[in-house]
Amino acid sequence: MRIKFLGAAQVVTGSCYLLEVGSSKILIDCGLFQGSKELKERNYRDFPIPPGSIDFVLLTHAHIDHSGLLPKLIKHGFRGRVITTSATADLCEVMLPDAGHIQEMECERKNRKNRRAGRKLIEPIYTAEDGLKAMQYFERVEYGDIISITPQVTVRFLDAGHILGSSMIEIWVKEGQQETKLVFSGDIGNYDQPFINDPSLIFNADYVFMESTYGNRLHKHKDNKAEMLKKAINDTYKKGGNLIIPAFAVGRTQDIIYEIAELQREGAIPILPVYIDSPMAVKATEIFNRHPNVYDEETSQLISQGKHPLRLDNLHFSVTAEESKALNTKTGSHIIISASGMCDAGRIKHHLRHNLWRPEATILIVGYQAMGTLGRRLVSGEKLVRIHGEEVAVRAEIRNIDGYSAHADQAGLLDWLRQFKKPPRRVFLVHGEAEGAEELAEIIRRELNIPTTVPELMQEVELTVGEIAYPDMLRETYNKVSRKLERYLQTDVDSQECAVLLQQLRDLERWLDSVI
Repeated sequence: MRIKFLGAAQVVTGSCYLLEVGSSKILIDCGLFQGSKELKERNYRDFPIPPGSIDFVLLTHAHIDHSGLLPKLIKHGFRGRVITTSATADLCEVMLPDAGHIQEMECERKNRKNRRAGRKLIEPIYTAEDGLKAMQYFERVEYGDIISITPQVTVRFLDAGHILGSSMIEIWVKEGQQETKLVFSGDIGNYDQPFINDPSLIFNADYVFMESTYGNRLHKHKDNKAEMLKKAINDTYKKGGNLIIPAFAVGRTQDIIYEIAELQREGAIPILPVYIDSPMAVKATEIFNRHPNVYDEETSQLISQGKHPLRLDNLHFSVTAEESKALNTKTGSHIIISASGMCDAGRIKHHLRHNLWRPEATILIVGYQAMGTLGRRLVSGEKLVRIHGEEVAVRAEIRNIDGYSAHADQAGLLDWLRQFKKPPRRVFLVHGEAEGAEELAEIIRRELNIPTTVPELMQEVELTVGEIAYPDMLRETYNKVSRKLERYLQTDVDSQECAVLLQQLRDLERWLDSVI
């Protein structure tokens, strides 16, 4: 049994892991890389293995960094089964064609420049039609269902509490007379989120593949996020400007509407026009309305009292391009919630182009911003950004509320892992930038005494059945080397030599963690 990390290894996006059991090849997720130009270029490369050789894709949830390369996989030969929850399948039916459409539009815009410059034209990774065709390979399951996908492999999906339909996946693998249990956490959600239940607890596993998006951070505004949203709305209204909220179409958009509805009922904010300007977000909101069976108790109670958080009189939906453009000609203050959440594509870029240079406007960032994205640059304080080839001065106020993140922070991740009654034999930290993952790994090793690895992209690991015979020997070797280096460093060593020795020690530790 082998695992290969094809994506989201020391980066946040591109979630994709290849599990090989006997002759069966199983992908867990097949996500799009987002962020820097270097990362995005990975989306255009050939798959590391022939798509036609893959038997199954187990999909944790619908976010594009987990599902967004499925149409490409199918376009290039995959003919297996994509297994996921009903809500995730419904969301993918909206999100995958939309992702294809965005790629077509981006290619069209770039090709206009390429034609004028005499450069080679580019093609989209896949089209909206490819995204729609991908849905014929989806197979729906419900939370808690136990499914045997091969004679050796059984799987179960549990609620991850991240977005509607999101899952953790338990996988039991039989090899001979022994059984090994793997757990893929997917994206672990925050507690007490609107609409959805808290993350499921799992009490045993041999190997855990856990996300680490917020591996070195705590959510600062978790307890006062509503107050901060109220202040952003009221302050922007007093200035007479627009409040622009870049938000993921699935999950974050609906959470913000939920909060605005609460603030309006309390009389804490003025009743302003609120626009969801994203065809995908509009459709995703409809899908939320179709799946009340997975709502949490609080949301179900609100609906039973006639206070549906997604049905406000001042809530408007912009579907067509003309409706979207018209928003930038309206007078007075209004709230625009638009995708993408990292400001990297879609209609939000147009609204930023029209509002970033206005001192009376506020740009409210409410989610994680990956390295290299426009959203990350705005949060970092850049005062001049380029949007669609045009330089735009940043004079609007940039505010950030990270309490709306749908990801557990460092404390939440550790709390989830602490629930295991028997510690896993090894934890692999994925879906996180290297620095954050390494910090979390060190805490897990030190406080929970669980061997933890931060794998590299394309690294392959053999997952052994039964007890591993040699870890203690390797760890003792490390300890001996470490003690010898400590004694040596107590002598007179110049700083350059000291730095080299410490780096060698870190390299040895990283190698040991990859093989133990």
